[in-house]
Amino acid sequence: MADQDVQLPNPQSGSSPPPPNSGANSPAAAAAADEQTPANKDSPAAPAEQLSAAEGAALESGQAPVQMTLNISNFRKPGEKTFTQRSRLFVANLPLDIPEEEFINLFAKYGNTAEVFINRERGFGFIRLESRTLAEIAKAELDGTVLNNRQIRIRFAAHGAALTVRNLLPVVTNELLEQAFSQFGPVERCIAVTDDRGRPTGRGVVEFASKAAARKALESCTEGALLLTATPCPAIVEPTQHFDDEEGLPENMLSITPKYLKERAQTPHFAQPGTFEFEYSSRWKALDELVKQQREQVDKSIKEAKEKLEAELESAKHEHQLMLMRHDLMRRQEELRRLEELRNQELHRRKQIELRHEEERRRREEEMMRTHREQEELRRQADTFKPAYQDNREQEMRAADLGPRGAVNMADGLNQAPAGPGANQGQMMSMGGRGNATIPEGPANMNP
Repeated sequence: MADQDVQLPNPQSGSSPPPPNSGANSPAAAAAADEQTPANKDSPAAPAEQLSAAEGAALESGQAPVQMTLNISNFRKPGEKTFTQRSRLFVANLPLDIPEEEFINLFAKYGNTAEVFINRERGFGFIRLESRTLAEIAKAELDGTVLNNRQIRIRFAAHGAALTVRNLLPVVTNELLEQAFSQFGPVERCIAVTDDRGRPTGRGVVEFASKAAARKALESCTEGALLLTATPCPAIVEPTQHFDDEEGLPENMLSITPKYLKERAQTPHFAQPGTFEFEYSSRWKALDELVKQQREQVDKSIKEAKEKLEAELESAKHEHQLMLMRHDLMRRQEELRRLEELRNQELHRRKQIELRHEEERRRREEEMMRTHREQEELRRQADTFKPAYQDNREQEMRAADLGPRGAVNMADGLNQAPAGPGANQGQMMSMGGRGNATIPEGPANMNP
């Protein structure tokens, strides 16, 4: 935002406010500047005669009036959002041929503008200023201004995206309302309405930046139940009814009709007892009293119904909490049972694993023992066969060295029988055989 500075003439006395209608600013801007200036905040307003005398003394002494500079941004409250619909002005009775540039320049000294709209056929327009305070100053200064021989009328435009919220608990604040309704769209302002002592009234106002967001919030809260706190007390949302309690209906805005002339022919007065006016005035007052009594009775019934509902709600809340506790206890018991089952399953699985490991270890041991026995058997067989093989080899080598006789003798040695009678007999047979083989037959040699 481009800050704009406003120059206000100020006498040398720093404790006196600037005179009205002096310099470039109007009385409303000077009054607002007086509120914003720390030096003049607590000082009483000086009469116009004193200000004129002070200015005259300053001029006679040859000193120029001191100019006071104000920043337009100072007219915005801390945390206030800019260019909201609360700072939107409706300008009526505009000249039909007014250009848009002239319309904007009319509000130029009040800061930046936005959303400029002009209906030249009907002679009205809308313009949005930066803050509510600047819009109020512009309205106070420009309302009734003559523009091209036409007296323009300025009012605040109705907020088309505002909702009224009822049935609020005492703990609901402005910030909580904004937090709850921000889900439907951008929110410009949220107010939890209080009375003159700051006590909550159970009502609130929510102003959205667009009509679409307000429509969405209204539909959602009507079809559903928006709960702002832990207590199931839904917020009742309704469109806001706009009332003009600032300007009202001035005399120059009322059309003069025959009914107007008939009713206004009598000035305000009190009805005299015993007259026709007094009789029907009494009946009107009686009707109003009846309406008042019925409203009080309805309010009393509504209050009793609310108290009964709150008592039932408190009792149901305790029962609901007990039910939740029972469900939570059952859930925990079920969780413990499930954990116990998982633990047993894990123990069984570990036991099965240990049994498989033990069986596998025993099988490996048996396999190792069997392998060891086979190796021992093979080793014993190898040790038994090796000496016999070596003896036979040695005998064959010796027989080869001795020739045929040696081979026969070695054969005799190999064919030796065990000791005993049978053995001697075998030896004799061997010797007989050898004799037959070596001694020639006698008869053959003896006979010629």
